[in-house]
Amino acid sequence: MQNLFDLKDEVAVVIGATGVLGGALAEGLGQAGAKIAILGRNQQRGEARARAIRNAGGQAQFFAADINVRRSLADAHKRLTAELGAPTVLVNAAGGNDPKVTVTPEHPFESITLEDWRANFDLNLVGGVLLPCQEFGPAMCQRGKGSIINIASVSAHLPLSRVVTYSAAKAGVLNLTLFLAREWAPRGVRVNSITPGFFPAEQNRKLLFNDDGTPTARTKAILGRTPIGRFGEASELVGACIYLASPRASSFVTGTDLRVDGGYMSQTI
Repeated sequence: MQNLFDLKDEVAVVIGATGVLGGALAEGLGQAGAKIAILGRNQQRGEARARAIRNAGGQAQFFAADINVRRSLADAHKRLTAELGAPTVLVNAAGGNDPKVTVTPEHPFESITLEDWRANFDLNLVGGVLLPCQEFGPAMCQRGKGSIINIASVSAHLPLSRVVTYSAAKAGVLNLTLFLAREWAPRGVRVNSITPGFFPAEQNRKLLFNDDGTPTARTKAILGRTPIGRFGEASELVGACIYLASPRASSFVTGTDLRVDGGYMSQTI
């Protein structure tokens, strides 16, 4: 019997792989045997990630693309298909919260500009999920095979203080995931999401740690609500991603949000 988690026949497009969490997912899928196509604008970081995957024995290439421009995604789609094969897995891991839309006493909710609000939605929902799904999903449907994995957030379920725009955009990610799961299941494409708990990364480090490295009050509140009692490590998301990517391990799974949160969503007080 073939290994349930062997991805050697899969071609995985990973958007957001230049970041901490997306990078861990790309490397994990590569170690499981998938050919990895890294899409993004930062060529230096993208090439470095692809090189790390190759150095670990996997197959990976970087393809320059602006995820907020459909034509750019289409060009990358054509190039990566010619070089690696038709994509069977899409991981949408781009995202983050811009400090300009973080609510503070000095910067209240009503001071958020429409321009900054839209820019945050573009990153987390439009370019982060909508446009890649529009570009890669129909081709998967034509072939009758595919797995799309969208990275959500615990803030999509209940909005976190200070990051209202991020929370609203990630709630949209969950809703869109459910819609596409229903739309594309009859055509052989599964669409699921992963909800990470709290994983220190570039985007949230300033909210979690003071300049001297000590935990902020926000960190203490988060860990007080996390039964496992610590932050997650990027590598701890990999198993969930491989599971959802595998056409054997999760063949009957679609429209599911898989939480990897240390129990954060299991309690209120």
